[in-house]
Amino acid sequence: MQNNLKIFICFFFLFIFFKGSSQQINWISFNELEKVQKNNPKNVLIDIYTNWCGPCKLMDKNTFGNADIIRIINENYYAVKFNGEGNETVKFMDRIFTNPNYDSSRSQKRNSSHELTRYLGVNAYPSTLFFDSSMNYISPIRGYLNPKQIEIYLTLFKDDTYKTLKTQDDFDNFMKNFQSQVKG
Repeated sequence: MQNNLKIFICFFFLFIFFKGSSQQINWISFNELEKVQKNNPKNVLIDIYTNWCGPCKLMDKNTFGNADIIRIINENYYAVKFNGEGNETVKFMDRIFTNPNYDSSRSQKRNSSHELTRYLGVNAYPSTLFFDSSMNYISPIRGYLNPKQIEIYLTLFKDDTYKTLKTQDDFDNFMKNFQSQVKG
């Protein structure tokens, strides 16, 4: 009996250890973003999702769960996850945004768009938005992105590389020479 208890305790702690050691993206809120951006400016990635969006859930699992993508994002970006139809009050760019038409009875279904979602011009979910370290809007990327697809944008926008691409030929050359480091 005592051996069984020891075995159970060992497995319990192993489970806790391995579960706790899994890597995750360091998601922060918009309110936290304002604080950290003042102290240590970095580029920003914003994942705009909804509760009912199947591709959003797949992107969470497959893309934002990929160890290489997690590493790239955590090293180079502040990452914000935002429900585009939620009821959170958000301060962003010195403005307050709410969702005055939010219906709590529809929290797991389509709801009204958040004011911030409309302000950012988001009309599809998921949408991944990129800002530079001065909070200048770089680009929205609409739709599901697998790890290799998002890696291109993460690489392009993590520094000023995107500013050197002035023409379609420049972008095509970037894509031709891009070598993915992502596994999976």
